[in-house]
Order: sequence, then C-alpha cells, then structure tokens
Amino acid sequence: MFVGIETTNILVLGSGDNLHQQVLASFPLCDVTEEDLTQNPQFCKLLATLTQHVDRSGLTVPLKADLERAEQKLQSQKRQWLRSESLHRGLQEMIQEFYVRKHNSTVPPDQNMFYETMERCLRVTRCAKQLDPSSTTSQDQPSVLGLTPQQVLQLLPSEKNVQRMKQALPRQLERRLKEKCLSLVSYYQPEWENESEGLKTNKLSHLSTLLDKDKKRTELLKETCRENTVLLQRQTQLYLSELIKCIQLLQTLILDHRLKIQTDLDGKKLDYFEGKCELVLQKIKTEMVEIQLDTYSLDTISAHRKIREKLESELTACKAEKQALEMKLSSFEILGKAFEALADEYCRLRQEIDMKNWALKELTKYNEK
Repeated sequence: MFVGIETTNILVLGSGDNLHQQVLASFPLCDVTEEDLTQNPQFCKLLATLTQHVDRSGLTVPLKADLERAEQKLQSQKRQWLRSESLHRGLQEMIQEFYVRKHNSTVPPDQNMFYETMERCLRVTRCAKQLDPSSTTSQDQPSVLGLTPQQVLQLLPSEKNVQRMKQALPRQLERRLKEKCLSLVSYYQPEWENESEGLKTNKLSHLSTLLDKDKKRTELLKETCRENTVLLQRQTQLYLSELIKCIQLLQTLILDHRLKIQTDLDGKKLDYFEGKCELVLQKIKTEMVEIQLDTYSLDTISAHRKIREKLESELTACKAEKQALEMKLSSFEILGKAFEALADEYCRLRQEIDMKNWALKELTKYNEK
C-alpha cells in the first residue's frame, strides 16, 4: 500500500528528466547534480517522496508551522519592545534638546518645569526598575545601598507637577514623533522633501505599505540571488568536470602525437647539433690559423713545424723506450725479493766503482800538475 502511494506521489511530480529537475528545484541547498540522480534512481525516488513532507529549506511541515508561530510571537514582542524603546529614546532626545536650548537662550518657566519633571520621573522610574527583582527568577536579589523601589519612588515630583506633565506630554510627544516621521518620509523619498506638510502626512499613511512592498521585493531578490548562486555552483561544477575531461583528452592526444614524432624530432636535433659542432670546430681552426698568420711569418711557422715534428718523433721514441723499460722492470719484479737484494747490491757496487773512478781521475789530474 505504501509503495502504491509513493508511486502516485512520484507520478504527480513528473518522470524522467522533468522529475530530476523538480527534485533539484525542491532541494536547492542539497549538493546533488542531475547526473547523481540518474545514477541513483532509488535515491531520486526518496527525494521525490520527501518533497511531500519537507519544504525547500529542509524543514518538515509541522516544524515549519511551529517555526512560523514562534516567529510571529517573536515579532509581536519585538514590536512591543521597539514601541517602548522608541518612546523612551524620544523622551531622552527631547530632554537633551531642551538643555541645549536652555544653554543657548532663555526658556519659559512652564517649559522648564515640564522638562525637569519629565527627566526626574524617567530617572526615578529607571532606578526603581533596576531595584525591582526580576519576575523570571525566584532568587532574592541583593538590594543596592539598602534601597527599595518604594523608597526610590518617594523621590518623584509632586503629584500636581506630574499631572501637568502628563497632560502636556502627549501633545509634545506627538509633535516630536510627527517630525521624525516626516524626516523618515524625506529620507525614503528625497524628492518629497519640498512638498507641503499635508501631502507628506498623506504619504506617511502609505509609507508602511511601500516599505512592505520593498521588503517583499528585497526578499524575492534575495531568494532569486540564492537560486542563481546554487545554479551557478552547479553550472560551475559541470563546467569544471567537462573542462577536466577536455584537458585529459588533450593530454592523451599530446602524448600520442609526441611519441610518434619524437624519434624524427630527436634525429633532426642530432643532425642539427652535429652540423653546429662541425661549424664551430671549423671556425676554431680558422681562428687558430689567423692567429698564427698574424703572430708568425711563413718561415717561422715552417721552422716551428719542423721543430714540432722532431719533438714529436723524440717523444714517440721516449715513450717506446719507457714502455720497453717498464716491460723489463716487470719481468725483473717476477723474480721476487731475492733479485731485489741482488739489485741493491749491484747498485751499491756501481756507486763504489763510480766513486773510485772519480777519485782515480782526480788523483791523475793532481799528479799531472
């Protein structure tokens, strides 16, 4: 029975690509692509079923209703707080402006009494409220300086002055709020600033409607912006995936093409470098010949060549002699240490013979003299 209901819900949404598009539109915050839904049809059916119970933000229908009621209650309490806060700040601004006027010029006594009474009432009421324990806690709060709210309330002005202040306050406050509202109208539409006060007052009555329209239009633009952002992210992911595939294909083509022509390219490079080396060698030889011609004459060069040939022939002969002696020395080394001792003895005897021959020659020279 449940399977039949689920199938009916999915058929109501759509089928095929249309179903995928509707599922993606129903879950804009879900990072899922159409390809994922195509590869996972059961997951797509699950999401299509969830669209009957979940909104676009992912909240269930009962939770969404509770959230809306909580938001309405919060907005109501916020409006009440803003109303009282606006009145309190308006009164504070009126007092500040009064003291500025009093500092710059002389004010009538009735105004002086009115504003002083209002300021004193605000201060006393605020202090009494601070001393009054909160209604949200059952614990007793310690008193400040041992004072109670009743003791502070005794500092209020006389009842007569308070009544006079209360009678004049609505008119003054209404005038103050009207000026601020007209300033708000001028700020909202600067072209209305030069119009008459009656026309501004008439437009002020429609200001809330205009602000609601602007707010709705702004929210609609924000929602459109979020949808466009999600769409842009999906398109970017799709674009990047396609781009990666193209890059991989290009890499494959480049590697295949390079492997095919690499041999010919290496051969051509080798021929080029061989020719370049040969050219450099010929240039070096030419430079050497030019240096020789600039340094020596033809006769000197021919003499140097003969000397070089003779020295090379003598060097060749010395190398051959050296090689022969090395061969003899290697053959003597084969005889071992016994032959080494005989060779040392032979060297010693040769040295003695040479010394005696030298002494004999010297003696002969001395006798001849």
